[in-house]
Amino acid sequence: MMAARSILRFAALGIIVLLPSLAHAQAKIGLVDADRVLRESAPVQRAEKKLKAEFESRDQELARIAAQLKQTQDEMDRTGVTLSDSQRRAKEREFADLNRDFQRKQREFREDLNQRRNEELGQLVKVAEEVIRRIAQEQNLDIVLRREATVYASPRIDITEKVIKALEDK
Repeated sequence: MMAARSILRFAALGIIVLLPSLAHAQAKIGLVDADRVLRESAPVQRAEKKLKAEFESRDQELARIAAQLKQTQDEMDRTGVTLSDSQRRAKEREFADLNRDFQRKQREFREDLNQRRNEELGQLVKVAEEVIRRIAQEQNLDIVLRREATVYASPRIDITEKVIKALEDK
């Protein structure tokens, strides 16, 4: 019984001695708003402009086909009763063919745009992660969390603005 008390006293004394050092050993935490970085950083804005320029002609072509579809539909509505059956069927076939072509081109456009956007975003995410690591090392941070994964965090640990500024040069 006496040995157990001695062990407990020794353990309690050890904890009391170690408490101050444990308090100083707390992890330094940083926080980054990844969504904001991907919305506001200069490389993302440049990539969006690049994609817009790259897909502008196809977007204009789709707008032209959509206008042509509307015009054909309006013409069919306006003159449908006065056309013969063969003329009406021809117009309907023309409209169906144009609509099918439009939908195919629109689907291809969306797929290509999404693929290119994902490629650009993938490269930008890698660059942003490198910048975050560098800032974390410079500030001796032990861990950097995403804002989206936290319920509350003090603004003083937020490194988002530093990441956005660092990305301006990239």
